[in-house]
Amino acid sequence: MAAVSSATESNVDVIVVGAGFGGLYALHRFRQQGLSVRVFEAAPEVGGTWYYNRYPGARCDVESLDYCYSFSDELQQEWTWTEKYATQSEILDYINWVADKLDLRAGITFNTRVVSAVLDEDSMRWTIATDNGETVVARFVVMATGPLSSPLTPDIPGLETFGGPIYHTAHWPHEGVDFTGKRVGVIGTGSSGVQSIPLIAEQAAQLVVFQRSPNYSVPAGNRPLTAEEIAHAKATYGERRRLSWRSGGGSPHVAHPKLTMQASPEERRAAFEERWQLGGVLFSKTFADQMIDIEANEEARKFYEGKIRAVIDDPEVAELLIPNDHPIGTKRICTDTNYFQTFNRSNVTLVSVRKTPIESIDESGVATSEVHYDLDALVLATGFDAMTGTLAKIDIVGRGGQKLVDDWSHGPRTYLGLGVDGFPNLFLVSGPGAPAVLANMVLHAEAHIQWISEAIVYLDKHGYAAMEATSAAVDAWVTECNQRADATLFPKANSWYVGANVPGKPRVFMLFIGGFATYLDICAEVADAGYKGFALLKAP
Repeated sequence: MAAVSSATESNVDVIVVGAGFGGLYALHRFRQQGLSVRVFEAAPEVGGTWYYNRYPGARCDVESLDYCYSFSDELQQEWTWTEKYATQSEILDYINWVADKLDLRAGITFNTRVVSAVLDEDSMRWTIATDNGETVVARFVVMATGPLSSPLTPDIPGLETFGGPIYHTAHWPHEGVDFTGKRVGVIGTGSSGVQSIPLIAEQAAQLVVFQRSPNYSVPAGNRPLTAEEIAHAKATYGERRRLSWRSGGGSPHVAHPKLTMQASPEERRAAFEERWQLGGVLFSKTFADQMIDIEANEEARKFYEGKIRAVIDDPEVAELLIPNDHPIGTKRICTDTNYFQTFNRSNVTLVSVRKTPIESIDESGVATSEVHYDLDALVLATGFDAMTGTLAKIDIVGRGGQKLVDDWSHGPRTYLGLGVDGFPNLFLVSGPGAPAVLANMVLHAEAHIQWISEAIVYLDKHGYAAMEATSAAVDAWVTECNQRADATLFPKANSWYVGANVPGKPRVFMLFIGGFATYLDICAEVADAGYKGFALLKAP
């Protein structure tokens, strides 16, 4: 095993961008196989999205027992989760614990943003430049930049003139925020809005929620884990992980054995009720056909609607909070704790900006087309430029001076979500063209890093300098991803899966929707066939 690479080497085997779950495992894995590695992280610490997203109520919507590394049973056995769905702070504690245990910090340069990555076609090496003026040359570049790491700020006239503090959920102050006695406005009701609004409402004197699009949200059913549950999970982790690797989404969920309409009405209701009580996003997978059959989806939607109407006092408010513009599950279902009940509070006002759009913000508050709301503080829960936003901020230049941002001007194009034609030895982790956010991101990152690691071993063993996705393979993969998406209900939603939340972004379904296990089988088949669809290049 190679010595720990110094954080000042300027010529290395691999450069990794990002020190979240993917980047940390990349550093560990590549180091284990004797490669020299540099990791660059824009934040002052490890954690990626879990370093930044500290807003009230921030939790993962994948169960904590599954949302952790599987590559080391020692890690699985030593760490003990406290709740079914871990909070941001507990996940960050876990990531820091892993970084310390595996001695990973020495390989990471913090507070450093990669601004460009430029290919030298003669040497088939990449030169990385950072915002602190450092340049590093590497054989391979691994972009572990995360699919949800580029926050969006809405373009509202006068936003910069607001007299009070403005907080973005993705850049929350580390010391926290006290809203006691304040008049607070929250713009956005996606996942971070859904999680933070109930807690802000408990503090604020008045809370005004500005909602553009209502979202489906299922109670998380969060609770402390019992000692017995933890002991059982640790004793059976092998089987739990086996089920997860062979699943559609990277967790050990098994759908009802019957299709929705094959089940009797009583069986359907019982299955939905059981999944509802378990809580979380997997409600959309109660039956295997919910996301492909509109009749099946409608059964899930009717059950859902009944549940939500039952906890909202005002039928008119319920009407605003229940989506009617997309099938349930075609946008990522949120998970919440008392979100809908929050709108029964006397200090909470819901404003539909579809009905009365926000026209401007001034020093004292927010003006819609009908009302001016006087506010002391603003919270922007306005989401991310997903999948491609962070990569677009790096000047990535491949063959013939081709820029990745230009190559993707009509939507991202990849092969397996791992490689791009014209950009040899540049690998993406959990990027467009992969299942990405449709799967457990920790296992997904592990799968990608393992695949890249084994590809590098193969190249070195057979005397190749580089591998590059062929244009034909990229075109075929984009077509396959689109065809698979079109066979489902997902394209019926204006979701961030298609970039609909970013003005001017090309509308392309950016994910592989065929399921985690199916995707892993395809990746394994490509590797077993000598990296079919990749050109393997000898040294110049």
